[in-house]
Formats: sequence, C-alpha cells, structure tokens
Amino acid sequence: MYAVIRAGGRQFRVAPGDVIKVDQKPGENGNIEFTDVLAVSANEGELAKPQSGARVVGSVVEEGRADKILVFHFKRKKQYKKLQGHRQPFTAVRITEIAFDGQKFNAPEQPSPKPKKEKAHMASKQTEQKAEKKARSGAEGKASKSSKSRTDKGTARAAQKPAKKK
Repeated sequence: MYAVIRAGGRQFRVAPGDVIKVDQKPGENGNIEFTDVLAVSANEGELAKPQSGARVVGSVVEEGRADKILVFHFKRKKQYKKLQGHRQPFTAVRITEIAFDGQKFNAPEQPSPKPKKEKAHMASKQTEQKAEKKARSGAEGKASKSSKSRTDKGTARAAQKPAKKK
C-alpha cells in the first residue's frame, strides 16, 4: 500500500510508517493532513487515481534545519568573491494513515524506544584510573629530578670536557 502526494512543490511516494522531510510547516503541531493525493495503490503493481476524498495523515516527528549549503559567487579577473550559506528548515512527518474510497490503511505501531544504558559509570572509573596513573608518574618524575642538584650537573659537564690548549 502506497500513495503519491504533493507537498511543498515536490512529490513523495509514501507508505504507512514512512518518515518524510517536507518544507517547514509553521504552526503545525501534532497531525498534518495531506489532501493533494495524486495516486494510490492498494495492491502491489495496481495504481489508481483517487477520488476527491483521498487523504494521507501524518504526525510530526521533529522540526529542524538541513545541512548547510554553501553558495559561492565570483567574477573572474575582478577580485569579486562572495560566499553565502543557507540551511533549509524542515518538518519530519511520519505517515500514520492512508485513506481513500472508504478504506483505511494504518501504520504499524512503533515500539517504544528502550532506555539507553548510561555509560557515565564506566567513564568515571576510567577517569579515576587515569588520574591515579598521572599522580603516580608525576610523583616519580619529580623525585628523580629533585635528586640531582644543579651544581652536580655543572661539575659533571666540566669533568667530561677536556681543558682548552693555550
């Protein structure tokens, strides 16, 4: 079961349960009804032009902005360059029902998302281990550096170099 609808100047082939991104519909919350249905197929391979009563109903999943598109204008040999960016707002709609000629085709129920396990506990253990390692290596490094004084280093260097000839 699918339908072809027109929304925002574009055509979409939709089936119950599909998610489509249409141009942003301001002030639309909850359900959106698409009445501009171009074609409907109840059986696979069978396409029919619907009567005036055909409609497709969907629920708003999210509203957002698409990826940035960069537009670069320039004129050669004239040192003119202009860069513009654009992010198109969209509304994501899940198709819940397709109805025509007294028939209704509903989308299957979406299973509720399982809560994600928190990784904070694992992360806190790892940060503790890193802090302990850092503290141990820092203490060892300072101890080895402080054991030799600057005067010892100077005398050691002087002993290595041969005396200059006159």
